[in-house]
Amino acid sequence: MSTLAVAVTAFVVCFVLMPVLGGLARILGLYAIVEEGTRHVYVLFGKVIGTLDEPGLHLLLRELGPRALIAGWMGKRHVLDMRMDQEYLRSQPVNSEEGAPMGIGVWYEMFISDPEAYLFRNADPRGSLAANVSNATVRCLSNMPLQEMLETRHTMSQTVRSEVSSKSSEWGYQLGSVYIRKVHFRDAGMIRQIEEKVINRLRQVTSAIKQDGANQVSIITSTAEREAAIEFARAAGMRPSIVGTALHEIAQDPEVAEALFEVLETERVLAGERRVTLIPPGATALGALLAASVPTPLSLPAAATRSTTPGAAPAPKK
Repeated sequence: MSTLAVAVTAFVVCFVLMPVLGGLARILGLYAIVEEGTRHVYVLFGKVIGTLDEPGLHLLLRELGPRALIAGWMGKRHVLDMRMDQEYLRSQPVNSEEGAPMGIGVWYEMFISDPEAYLFRNADPRGSLAANVSNATVRCLSNMPLQEMLETRHTMSQTVRSEVSSKSSEWGYQLGSVYIRKVHFRDAGMIRQIEEKVINRLRQVTSAIKQDGANQVSIITSTAEREAAIEFARAAGMRPSIVGTALHEIAQDPEVAEALFEVLETERVLAGERRVTLIPPGATALGALLAASVPTPLSLPAAATRSTTPGAAPAPKK
């Protein structure tokens, strides 16, 4: 046999013949594949003839016996999801002890614990469990004080779960965690009143915070101004002492003192922005003549002698 013929034969056997034979065997009820988290229940003539609860490949002739050959035709196979499931019941109506209409949201989780009870003891086990949880919530949580209803959700959850668990197991369901997820007011007028109170309170708190901030800023500003005024006054008080001490030290050396006062005098003359006329020493008549003829310019007859001295600055005429 050639290589091509072997390849064609292998292709037909692997990809055509085997799937067809597998499908026929499955239709005839020779085997079944159970997926993870599921369970197969076989019912024949109204009775459960076998249950497959382990995931994997099962040979039905070994598990169910000869009845497996007719179970697929004359019976029924139920595939149940055994994984954890959850449900949320919104706004279950209850009244508080004070008469306030309240709504409670209940979240709970459940899973199938008894497949036969789940299939045959209740036509709608999921709906019955939801009704049971709702009734337990209303029965156990009505007439509670409003404050406890708003603050003790963990205790309320435990109360509801203990009330529901015993009855849910009769229908093949096992109840998991129960949690009171939301507690709210159902009266629209009451909700508006609470919103107005909350808004007014927030406004009061906001105003108080703003006023407190302004007061703090005012205190900080006044404190800084007071401390600055104290420091300026202290500096003004210390200035005469510092200047006097410096002048006393300068006066210890007559030459330095004389040079200092000459510099200061020259600066005052230059700052005055007036004309200065220098007169040679001994020219008394010229000085008198200038003083009599020109009233505005400034003459310095007394300082003329000093101005002719080498290295000395001329003194202004007053």
